[in-house]
Amino acid sequence: MTARIAVFASGTGSNLEALLRHLGPPAPPRPASAAVSLVVSNRASAGALAIAARHGVPTSVLSDPSDGRALVALLAHHQIDLVALAGYLKRIPPDVTEPWRGRILNVHPALLPAFGGPEMYGARVHQAVIDAGVRVTGVTVHFVDAHYDHGPIVAQWPVPVWSDDTPTALAERVLRVEHRLYPEVVEAVAAGRVALETDGRVRGRLFDAPVTAAFSLQNEGSPSCG
Repeated sequence: MTARIAVFASGTGSNLEALLRHLGPPAPPRPASAAVSLVVSNRASAGALAIAARHGVPTSVLSDPSDGRALVALLAHHQIDLVALAGYLKRIPPDVTEPWRGRILNVHPALLPAFGGPEMYGARVHQAVIDAGVRVTGVTVHFVDAHYDHGPIVAQWPVPVWSDDTPTALAERVLRVEHRLYPEVVEAVAAGRVALETDGRVRGRLFDAPVTAAFSLQNEGSPSCG
C-alpha cells in the first residue's frame, strides 16, 4: 500500500519539488511506498501551491493554522499517513502533534539543537551560523513535537562553513543537501524502515544501500543517522 503524504510549505516549494521528484505523484502505474497526496500552505500565494497544481496534487490553504481540529479533519479527509513540513513557518498545534506523534517530519537548515527556534528560518539561520564563527553547519531532519525545531532527530548531514561564506552561498550548499537527505528520510519513515518508539528513541535503518551509493555530494560532509 502506498503511504499518502501531506507536504506543508509556506514558500517557494523547493523541498516539495525534491520530494515529488523522488516519490512521484499519487498516480499509477508507478509502484511506490509513498506519494505526495496533498500540499498545504498558510499562504495563498505560496509557490508550493503552484508546483502542486502542475503535478496534479490537491492543495489546501489554511484560514487559521492554529486550528488543530481543522487540521486533523483535513488530514483525515485526505487519508494522510505522514506529514512532511517543508519550509512551513507556522507551529503545528499540540492537538495535532500529540495524536500524530511519530508521523510528522521537519527539515531544518542547521545542526539542531543549535540555530533553531521561532525566529530561526531562511537566511536568518545562515547569518547566525556565520556570525557565530562555527566551521560546520548542516541539515537536520527530525520528528515534530509541539515546539519549533524540536523533537527526536532522525538524520543529520554536516556542511562545512568556509571562511569567505555569505549567507546566500551557504544557503545554496545547505539546500542541495536538504534536497537529497529529506526525500530519503520521508520515504524511509513512510515505508516503516524508520520509526519513533514509545520511549522517544528513533529506531530503524535509513538507507538500504551504503550511504556512499545513496549520496555523492562532494565537499558537503558525511551523513549521521539517528
